[in-house]
Amino acid sequence: QVKLVESGGGLVQTGDSLKLSCAASGRSISDYTMAWFRQAPGKDREFVSGITWDGLSTQYADSVKGRFTISKVNDKNIAYLEMNGLKPEDTAVYYCAARPGITIKVPIAAYGVWGLGTEVTVSS
Repeated sequence: QVKLVESGGGLVQTGDSLKLSCAASGRSISDYTMAWFRQAPGKDREFVSGITWDGLSTQYADSVKGRFTISKVNDKNIAYLEMNGLKPEDTAVYYCAARPGITIKVPIAAYGVWGLGTEVTVSS
């Protein structure tokens, strides 16, 4: 079973950028489709972005399309979420997730492996 640990969160201002990392151990992420979710205070966890096992296909929530970029480096066993043009509504705990399949899924239940999250706060 792969284990995921997120890092890179922090407190930033509107318009700033952050790059989140998801370091995997236990198994190679080349076997997994990866995704980022986020959960804002008082709200449900939501899909942000996903990337297929081979890194060739990506998917984004409409709210982050054009601002966020997901990537993965299988040789280093790390996935990333680069976030540009951050807005206060991006404030949330960001979670990395993995599923042993070849397609990106949006539902939370499709992912069986989760990290503990990294907090992102965007001030106005």
